[in-house]
Amino acid sequence: MEPSRNTPSPPLIFEQGAPGRRAYAQAPAATAQWDDLPLHLRRAEPPCLPEVSELQVVRHYTRLSQRNFSIDTQFYPLGSCTMKYNPRACNTLAMLPGFLNRHPLAPAAGGQGFLACLHELQEILQAVTGMQAVSLTPMAGAQGELAGMAMIRAYHRARGDHARTEVLVPDAAHGTNPATAVMCGYTVREIPTDRSGDVDLAALKAALGPQTAAIMLTNPSTLGVFERRITEIAGLVHEAGGLLYYDGANLNAILGQVRPGDMGFDVVHMNLHKTFATPHGGGGPGSGAVGVGERLQPFLPIPYVLREGETYRWAERADCPETIGRLSAFMGNAGVLLRAYVYARLLGAEGMARVGAYATLSANYLLARLTALGYEPAYPGRRASHEFTLSLKELTTRTGITALDVAKRLLDHDFHAPTVYFPQLVPECLLIEPTETESKQDLDRFVAAMASIRDEAVQAPERLREAPHHLPVRRLDEVRAAREPDLRWQRPHATPTDNLA
Repeated sequence: MEPSRNTPSPPLIFEQGAPGRRAYAQAPAATAQWDDLPLHLRRAEPPCLPEVSELQVVRHYTRLSQRNFSIDTQFYPLGSCTMKYNPRACNTLAMLPGFLNRHPLAPAAGGQGFLACLHELQEILQAVTGMQAVSLTPMAGAQGELAGMAMIRAYHRARGDHARTEVLVPDAAHGTNPATAVMCGYTVREIPTDRSGDVDLAALKAALGPQTAAIMLTNPSTLGVFERRITEIAGLVHEAGGLLYYDGANLNAILGQVRPGDMGFDVVHMNLHKTFATPHGGGGPGSGAVGVGERLQPFLPIPYVLREGETYRWAERADCPETIGRLSAFMGNAGVLLRAYVYARLLGAEGMARVGAYATLSANYLLARLTALGYEPAYPGRRASHEFTLSLKELTTRTGITALDVAKRLLDHDFHAPTVYFPQLVPECLLIEPTETESKQDLDRFVAAMASIRDEAVQAPERLREAPHHLPVRRLDEVRAAREPDLRWQRPHATPTDNLA
């Protein structure tokens, strides 16, 4: 039975009001003085804003929130993104008044508790990754990548090794990897993967040389399999004088099980807004903390927290003169860091091991159930990591139903769709990551939905091609929506200058 979500769309907030209607409790106090504002900068008339009551505002935005898919309301198996539940205890503790009221420019002496938490988080992340030192300052995963590659560049330059101009990137890599390498001034050389999903060692050996600065890897990879010859790869790259960068997007799969440092990686970025269960999406907030081995420790971005006896302080350039410098105005995204710290402390070492184990168990359970339904694994014979890839090529050839059709139809069953068409190596790809926080009952509901969709693909394919059917917004012309977005509300019978963009 499909849930019915096809309710009429509410009118725009502008269309609900009436002249003179106000929400007085939220009105700003009329104490501002405008005498010093130049006349040419003052409005000739009031701005065009909706005139609505407090109740109308509350109901309007509550209705809009109920139309969103979110991890708090639906299963969100978005492959390679780790959309898992964020414990409310983390939010509660990160919002204690002592944390919220602390100014980022306050002296270290006035924030010893805050600095102690961040120092402990640094130590926890060192232990989890097998790295020698950690900096929490990168504000997002992409900025963590940039920091990692900038440190690799600084390392080679400090050694006078200016011939290393090339970064190796597997064809299954996240798109940010080659982009980051190029931003750091490197050329990118793609390394193919073999039929089992591992890096092609012969191609890697042929590509390595005095020009090699680094290789960027995600392990497990975006193909949903663990790179089985990672220590051999590390040996080859190090022997050639290059370094290994670990893209931590899939760290959730191995949390508490195996460490990037033990695999031979020199630098790792961690998405604390994924692996450590802090809210993310919609562009933020985020945190891309970086951990480094001995080679790169002198180049860590500042500031990070130092402990001297029982006192904590920020490390500055005088403490690490070879640092790549600052990445943001302050010291990282404090709210995300505190939530990650609480999450790590709640789990402990034993709990973190369960994260990796249960995430992998959930993925392999779904893989087995969906394979039994007739869905084809992209890499049969390989065990799933925390995620896995299905290829719908056979179903598309037989019925014309595409991965996009399946994804749209899942929305009618109250599930967010998995990642589609990535990695691009897999034709008609679904990349599915259940995470460790979903119950078996919800996984079984997802399997039942996928079974129903597969039956429809054969018996009623038009039902899938026209999906979704029960959402406020039906199937869009996505090309037109991207090229011709309608973002302007126009006041009826108004002149163009009266309209609000």
